[in-house]
Amino acid sequence: MKIRKVILAMLLVFTAVINAAAQADKGSFTVKGVVADSITKEGEAYATIRITNRLDTVKPVSMAVTQANGRFSVKVKPQGNYTLSISAVGRKSITREFKAGDKGGTLDLGQMLISDGGTDLEGVEVVAQKPLVKADIDKLEYNIEEDPDSKTKSVIDMLRKVPLVTVDGQENIKVNGSSNYKIYVNGKPNNMMSKNPKEVLKSMPANTIKKIEVITNPGPKYDAEGVGGILNIITAGQGMEGYTATVSGSAGNSGSNGGVFTTVKKGKLTVSANYNYTGYYDQKSESSTLLTPTDTSDPTAANITSDNKSDGHGNYQSGSIEASYEIDTLRLITASFSAYGGGYTSNTSGYTSAVSPLTGSMLYRYNVPSRSNGSWLMFDGSVDYQRTFNVKERLLTLSYKVSASPSNSDSHSDYNDMEAAPDWLSFTNRLENQHVKSDGNTQEHTFQIDFTTPIGKMHTVETGAKYIIRNNKSNADRYTRPADNSTDFAFDERNSSHYRHGNDILAGYFGYGLKLKKISARLGLRYEHTFQNVKYLLGRGDNFRKEYDDFVPSASLGYKFSDQTNIRLGYNMRIYRPGIDYLNPYIDDSNPTSISQGNSHLDTEKSHTFDLGFNHFTQKVSLNLSLRYAFTNNSIESFASLVNDKDIAGLENPTGKQVLYTTYKNIGNNRGLGLNGYFSWTITNDLRLYSNFGGSYLYYSDGVDQKNHGWAGYTYTGLDQSFKHDWRIGLQFYGQTPSISLQGKGNYFVSYGLSVNKQFCKQRLTLSFTAGDFFNHYSPLYKSINETSAFRQESKFKFTMMRLSVGVSYRFGELKASVKKAERTITNDDVKSGGSKGGTGSGNQ
Repeated sequence: MKIRKVILAMLLVFTAVINAAAQADKGSFTVKGVVADSITKEGEAYATIRITNRLDTVKPVSMAVTQANGRFSVKVKPQGNYTLSISAVGRKSITREFKAGDKGGTLDLGQMLISDGGTDLEGVEVVAQKPLVKADIDKLEYNIEEDPDSKTKSVIDMLRKVPLVTVDGQENIKVNGSSNYKIYVNGKPNNMMSKNPKEVLKSMPANTIKKIEVITNPGPKYDAEGVGGILNIITAGQGMEGYTATVSGSAGNSGSNGGVFTTVKKGKLTVSANYNYTGYYDQKSESSTLLTPTDTSDPTAANITSDNKSDGHGNYQSGSIEASYEIDTLRLITASFSAYGGGYTSNTSGYTSAVSPLTGSMLYRYNVPSRSNGSWLMFDGSVDYQRTFNVKERLLTLSYKVSASPSNSDSHSDYNDMEAAPDWLSFTNRLENQHVKSDGNTQEHTFQIDFTTPIGKMHTVETGAKYIIRNNKSNADRYTRPADNSTDFAFDERNSSHYRHGNDILAGYFGYGLKLKKISARLGLRYEHTFQNVKYLLGRGDNFRKEYDDFVPSASLGYKFSDQTNIRLGYNMRIYRPGIDYLNPYIDDSNPTSISQGNSHLDTEKSHTFDLGFNHFTQKVSLNLSLRYAFTNNSIESFASLVNDKDIAGLENPTGKQVLYTTYKNIGNNRGLGLNGYFSWTITNDLRLYSNFGGSYLYYSDGVDQKNHGWAGYTYTGLDQSFKHDWRIGLQFYGQTPSISLQGKGNYFVSYGLSVNKQFCKQRLTLSFTAGDFFNHYSPLYKSINETSAFRQESKFKFTMMRLSVGVSYRFGELKASVKKAERTITNDDVKSGGSKGGTGSGNQ
């Protein structure tokens, strides 16, 4: 009986609460809707909603602001006639009249489009700014077009602000602390950028870019190459018919550039094109190297000092055109063509001397003035056919891509003022004046099919296949004559090289995705088979064939606490296939004191990476942290050793003296634990502090007797201040500690900069002034060390550092449209090339 009474009392209380809530709801009337940009259709964040009674338009009865997606919901009393007004800074106001029913209810006003204001307002402050950084389960996005610096700076300048990306004082780029990464434009690989990133990106104006994606955990649809990740550069937004064009130019103490970017949209056809020219000059640098052997009692050893000075000039030109045509609502064709080329001239004066570590007497010395010039061109074209279906997110894509990269160079090196001790004459007699003419080309055809489909509401499956046909050719003709110029140049067939390199790749992948409320997950597996075939038509190289089989897994898991905060955990395996620069067994003995050679027996390098990321983005504060652990057990390392030149197999006319011999080996056992971060704080409406930073502990070992370890860190920090009348000032600082490698360490670096810009004509015209390292025309003398148990090599260098320039940019038209892109397309990023891209392995955090 007591239990029944208790239950009855609870039911009565619950009923009373429900009735009270119902009566309270009947006493209010809800108005809701969405405020969106009239051009981009994106939600207008933080617009002010004001509701007044029609009989009293001064005192509001209710006020609110829109959410980040532009949505709003406001309550008023029923039985009234009201006026709703929507306002935002720099926008035309929207007004709507409505009548609230006498019994409550809801009125949905739908989507209301807001446009830019027709007049400038004096003294108005910006009250909100869209977040510059967004995070997903496998990537980060930096909103370039929302950053005021994008109106006057180049893409490489903006990259310094992008999380997980570093750009040092020599404009070398790293992603996730690694110099091994790939670059895409609108989801498509761009060979010219991947091969020459700093040259291309510093000549590309940032005002043509919408955002940059840092893909930290590439899924199975991407080629397995590239430890650091992928930089995907996205251009422009979407909008109505019309056109837009931007012209820009700048000039400074080290170079000048100019460019034009335009987009035209008419009906179903959209075309976008750009052209940019950059000329550089006063590119001076100085370097010196001291090589000292550990065993000072060896009579064949020498302390070798080399001093070099160089200067040069040249130009870069780039252009592209993209087009898309919507056949109907389900079918889309896109096409693109891009080209990048340029030329250079360089002059170098070098002085080399050697002394005996045993007696201190001079062994030999000589001067080597040299000059070189060259040109190159890279172009590619692609066509994509995309078919969507009535099932949302089901997608089929067929793609074809063709590319080529011809190049040529011409260099002269002359030996003069030569002296040598009697027992070293046999060594210096090998020195001959050289004239080298070279040319090369890479032609590539790629065919690809991709299919993705949802299964229910929570699951997604994607699969695809690709075949790449790649043919490389390289010709290097060496002409020599004695250092005393006693004869004319003669063709040196033995030391010339003509080879052909076929590199075909067959790949397939399968991926699975899950979205369950706040949880998202992805799993993937990719298989790649590589055929390599190298033939020497001329020279000392031996023909060889190699094939690789690689299975590449990936996984990621994310949890979304809110729209502003998420956490993610990921694993991926990435591979390096050695390119021809690593495999080529040709012995380069043009400098007899330093001989290099490739290794045709290299295996594919495999790297494993685990990362844990945290992201928190609000209107005031943005924070990204990424903890990353990577290891590689067979990394390809550039390995230098001090050897007797008679021990170098295949070297002609050895002298029995010690030389520095460099080659590549799968010897790296590398480990790295690093933390990268990005922080942005909008202190006031017109003052922002930001910092891109990172630090890591690195361990390198050859698995036998060589090892090296240590800490490395960097930071790029800036402060932006806006003023009235569209004035803006920015301050920047960059610093890095010495880098770590298997056989030594690099140099520290410090740089600073200042930028000022002013906008006119309703922000269409921008004038800018930038200055960097303006207290130092040249950099300090930086130092790097390469050391083993047999020798120590210390290198010092300095270069032109001061940067002063003025620029102007003007925008025509109103269109904010872009060429539509196929959601799947060809992405070739499978080859590790020598030189600028790596050799350090995954441990290079």
